[in-house]
Amino acid sequence: EQESRKRQKLVEIHKALNSDPVDVETLRKAAVSEGGLLTDEIRRKVWPKLLSVNVYDLPAKPGKDVRENHKDFDQVLLDVRRSMRRFPKGMRADQREVLQEQLIDIILDVLKKNPQLHYYQGYHDIVVTFLLVVGERMAIAMVEKLSNHHLRDFMDPTMDSTKHILNYLMPILEQVDPELHTFMQRAEVGTIFALSWLITWYGHVLSDFRHVLRLYDFFLASHPLMAIYFAAVIVLHREKEVKSSECDMASVHHLLSQIPQNLPYEELISTAHELFTCYPPTLLAKKAALQPRKSITISSFKDFQMATFKQRPDTVLRRQVRDRPALELAVPEEVAPTGTSQLVKMAVWGISATLGAAALAVAQTALDWAPEFLLQLF
Repeated sequence: EQESRKRQKLVEIHKALNSDPVDVETLRKAAVSEGGLLTDEIRRKVWPKLLSVNVYDLPAKPGKDVRENHKDFDQVLLDVRRSMRRFPKGMRADQREVLQEQLIDIILDVLKKNPQLHYYQGYHDIVVTFLLVVGERMAIAMVEKLSNHHLRDFMDPTMDSTKHILNYLMPILEQVDPELHTFMQRAEVGTIFALSWLITWYGHVLSDFRHVLRLYDFFLASHPLMAIYFAAVIVLHREKEVKSSECDMASVHHLLSQIPQNLPYEELISTAHELFTCYPPTLLAKKAALQPRKSITISSFKDFQMATFKQRPDTVLRRQVRDRPALELAVPEEVAPTGTSQLVKMAVWGISATLGAAALAVAQTALDWAPEFLLQLF
């Protein structure tokens, strides 16, 4: 029966991709439903459609000059150098090094072309996922689109917009499980435990790449806030563990920041999808807004979504490229890819709740993954 469902899904995806215009709604349903998009080959066809990327009009590979005098080069280099675990186990070192050079170039290229975007630690965890699935040139196009829409609030010069999105977590819990919400409020745990989940789309915290891909299928087909709904669903799934822990910030933060690797992903995806329908962001916005804030990510989503419905199928796009004058097809020559401070600890206090020994315990957990990033909190 499961094989039969897979075959049926493949038929529906093929039909949707070849409709004119492309049937994006069917592709979204396929990405959200059980099993997601099934294979990387299908992802290479469907992911671009979910983001309105024309695979026959991709940007050129970055030139050597992309690294020259780039203000973020040193930080990007550091982050990519320590991202070895994000590459498949068993990959030869020389292959991984080529991909790491491409990863640096993709990030710098997108930032250089979009000066309104600001690099944050964790961004490379998202970019590497696209690089591994779709390759360098398509990754540039997809990451640029994603950075100007779904990830836009994380790429502000300050952390204010990111904190605003984190603020949606507690109102979701309050709607579903008031008792759990009260417990977490009493513990004054805040939401920093979910920071790395949100800004890396869980790429940084999940060890199995298959689970990361499954979530990317889901998030690419959903509203930009779906990643925070998924965070709420993980907390709800661990409700008994949370309520059994000591009701203080350090204990609850430590528990929640250690994300289990054996989560029932399909069940959680289904639940997050249901919660989004029952408690949409518009319903929660007042409670989430500790201060009035205009989210570029949320406000631009409707126009972004409408644009996806106007895409031509690849058969038409391929024909258009074939019919284009030779001069227009000229492609640029391809270039080969070439101790904790007290200030950081205090930054954690700003987004959590209580200063003292508990806050420093929270800081230590957060420092395990991105010490420099925490400095941006204030």
